Amino acid sequence: MLPNDALTPVRHVVERLVAEGQAPGFVVAVARGDDPPAHVVVGADAAGAPLAVDTPFPVASITKLATDLAVLRLADAGALAPEDPLARHLPEAAAARDGATLRHLLCHTAGLPTEYPQDLAPLTPDLDWPAMARACLATPSARAAGEKVEYSNVGYNLLGIVVERLTGQAFPDALAALVLDPLGVAGTIGVAPPRPTARIAGVPGPHAGTDLDMYNSRFGLALGRPNGGLVTTAAGALALVRAFLGYPADFLRPETRAAATRDQTGGVPGLGLVPRDRYPWGLGPSLRQEAPPHFHAPPAASPRAFGMGGASGGVAWADPDADLAAAVLAPRFIGPWLSEAIAVTGAAMLAGDRA
Repeated sequence: MLPNDALTPVRHVVERLVAEGQAPGFVVAVARGDDPPAHVVVGADAAGAPLAVDTPFPVASITKLATDLAVLRLADAGALAPEDPLARHLPEAAAARDGATLRHLLCHTAGLPTEYPQDLAPLTPDLDWPAMARACLATPSARAAGEKVEYSNVGYNLLGIVVERLTGQAFPDALAALVLDPLGVAGTIGVAPPRPTARIAGVPGPHAGTDLDMYNSRFGLALGRPNGGLVTTAAGALALVRAFLGYPADFLRPETRAAATRDQTGGVPGLGLVPRDRYPWGLGPSLRQEAPPHFHAPPAASPRAFGMGGASGGVAWADPDADLAAAVLAPRFIGPWLSEAIAVTGAAMLAGDRA
């Protein structure tokens, strides 16, 4: 268990970040082993509402961890295998014609672009998940599967469709049954949250602050995208990443967890936030492995660390060597400030844990 004073340095770091204007506030959840999470809460959201331990955040691409877990749970149940050709499950998908497998989708090597062509499903008030799903099915690959790591929201939406086909349920219902409820994650996807969510500062684009704002409007919060539509708390984000550490122990088979946190890319180069000669990625989580910079885990973590970040301003990461996991959520759109926040909060957590 973390010592009672272990989070004091984390609080000091977070207070400094808020005082410097890096973000208006933070909610941090951290846990060692299977202990209950401890929290640090400082500041407010972009509208000045005080943050709390249970403040819901639109966690953007941290959602991908939940989608990963749904796919891996179906794999453990024998309903699919990562090496399955996409054509086995979605024969009509344009990407299926190019030889993509589920493994390619999970580790972002399917050759798909980051987003679908917007003319296939324009951002209008009547846009919904079924329309987005059709657009993703119609999106062709930009390059051969297995050639490069290229972060793709399209690929994760295709995985969401696979989950729907195999379970016979709408994605939000399947995600609740497979992942959120078993892990005790308080979250919503595909419906407007029942409580006010943290308002996110600095959202770019022409729709920021309008009824089509993807992070601050009822429309955006209810869109239910498998690639990024989950609304949850810091404890919920923490629970998702801890599942890859084996908490709870019976949630995933050990062999599945080991594969999920092992590089599945074949060592190909990456086109991520920091282009690299290698961009290690597991069956869902981004892997620390290489020397910093790394967006999804702090530089102070061990090379076996892994995690996932979200454009809305947060990250969930885990370090198996320290048996430590954390979620750091802030109500400010992603930018260089987030890398610093991950680095300094992670260093404070790991230093306190090792003291």
